[in-house]
Amino acid sequence: MSATLSSIKTATALRTTARVSAELLLVLVAAAAAVWVLGWMWPVVWPIVVGLFLTTLTWPPTRFLRRRGWHPALAASAVTVLFLLVLVAILALIAVPVASQSGELTDGVVEGIQRLREWAAGPPLNIGDDQISGAFDTAIARVQDSIGSMVTAVGTGVSTVLNGVVTAFLSLFLMFFFLKDGPRFLPWLTRQLPGRLAVDVPIVAARGWATLGAFVRSQAFVGLLDAVFIGLGLWILGVPLALPLAVLTFISAFVPIVGALFAGLVAVLIALVSNGLTDALIVLAIILVVQQLEGNVFQPMIQSRGLGLHAAVVLLAVTLGGSLAGIVGSLLAVPVAALVAVVWNYLREQLSDPSSEPAPEPEPEEPDGSYTAGAAVPA
Repeated sequence: MSATLSSIKTATALRTTARVSAELLLVLVAAAAAVWVLGWMWPVVWPIVVGLFLTTLTWPPTRFLRRRGWHPALAASAVTVLFLLVLVAILALIAVPVASQSGELTDGVVEGIQRLREWAAGPPLNIGDDQISGAFDTAIARVQDSIGSMVTAVGTGVSTVLNGVVTAFLSLFLMFFFLKDGPRFLPWLTRQLPGRLAVDVPIVAARGWATLGAFVRSQAFVGLLDAVFIGLGLWILGVPLALPLAVLTFISAFVPIVGALFAGLVAVLIALVSNGLTDALIVLAIILVVQQLEGNVFQPMIQSRGLGLHAAVVLLAVTLGGSLAGIVGSLLAVPVAALVAVVWNYLREQLSDPSSEPAPEPEPEEPDGSYTAGAAVPA
């Protein structure tokens, strides 16, 4: 009798395992199909994603103007023009110092290579000039043999730049329309969806938007703090291109962990080439101190529980995103992980009490009675 019961339990467990495995396999197939469709539609999806990122940064001033009685189109136009002016100013801060100090930096690179060559010629390496010349000749021969590949790479680079310009213009136009008409989205979405989806999807969309906005604005503020402190240290030490390096630090802050490492490496290399080993070590110490303050003081105070992701999850997400999609994957990894966490937390809330209907989240209204993006944007 016991043997029969044991065999029945074993068969039931096997059937349950097979059913769960089949369901997981279907989920994986559906996810793979979604990723394939996303890749096929990426030229359209990417400008939308960039436009949403820009909208999270520019929505607070737009909301301020709308609450002061400005027409939505006028408020969106004013903020878009202001954003373009800020963008042009940032590009000028990078381009002008680089152009003015490019000769000095080039001389520093040449001098650094000469120092490296002299160091390699001494003990313990004892690499002679003949060996170095032979290595240079070999490298030149390989470059000459791969001229065709280099031309192809240059053509690909030009195409990438053109695609980037098109994406930038599309993103700016989409940002304008998101700022102008975005508050109407959730009410429209609620009317289009049937049954329970009319409640669930807008709530998840509102929470996802709030999470995305919290991520972008907190990263921008933390990046600004890093740029100020590191740029000030570079300026005190007299490192060339201190202002462009500070701007690079701010921009790289939007790629957590990896971006800070990249910006710090560039700053240390320039300090090493231009000012020598001592200043390079000082720059490295400044960057390490600022990064420790950022990780242990700034981000916990600013982000708090906004994303709800452990640092290890952030690092793994950035690594996985970079390996799958390069720089774009690293940029989107943390927001995507945070949005997945939002969906999972909502599903867990509903599964814990499946009989209860979720109450729709309140949607603040402007003085004129029209919907604001407060349902999707944190106040």
